[in-house]
Amino acid sequence: MQIAVNFRHMESSEAVRSYVEEKLSRVKKYIVEPIDAQVVLSVQKKIHHRAEVTMVAKGLTMKSAEETGDMYAAIDQMVDKIERQLKKYKEKLKHHKSGNSGSRKMLKTVITASSVDEGAAEPDIVKSHSFFVKPMSVEEAVMQMDLLDKGFLVFTDDRSEEMNVVYRRSDGNYGLIVPQGS
Repeated sequence: MQIAVNFRHMESSEAVRSYVEEKLSRVKKYIVEPIDAQVVLSVQKKIHHRAEVTMVAKGLTMKSAEETGDMYAAIDQMVDKIERQLKKYKEKLKHHKSGNSGSRKMLKTVITASSVDEGAAEPDIVKSHSFFVKPMSVEEAVMQMDLLDKGFLVFTDDRSEEMNVVYRRSDGNYGLIVPQGS
């Protein structure tokens, strides 16, 4: 497991770094693949201790952030939350058999709003990023969206192999957009 610990608005401490590494080693029992963890520990206004982690393992990205009055308590709560997420994910995978269809390569492009508003012939591209989208069930897509703490997720349905979108509605429920043939 690769763990990078960054300290913000506080002095780096080897004791805290070791504590984070020791606590995060607990998640190894849920995922056997190589795990990459980015941890950010920060103090705001001398009383708000915040611990954040972003973990990437086996194509799964999880995020957790906790804030308390004590750094060690924030770390404990952060790791507990990640552990709960991994347990839930592992249970869902046990009950779900995914298809063997391959991943699709997607391209994400960010364009400037002003170039579209002004009716330019070609929009100004700010950033472009390509990535692979693995096929998954709707349940797995909702879980991945929750783990990433996003409002929506574009995914390939593992049964139909169509691109779908799952999103969080303002009433707290989930919505699913499925393309329909013409």
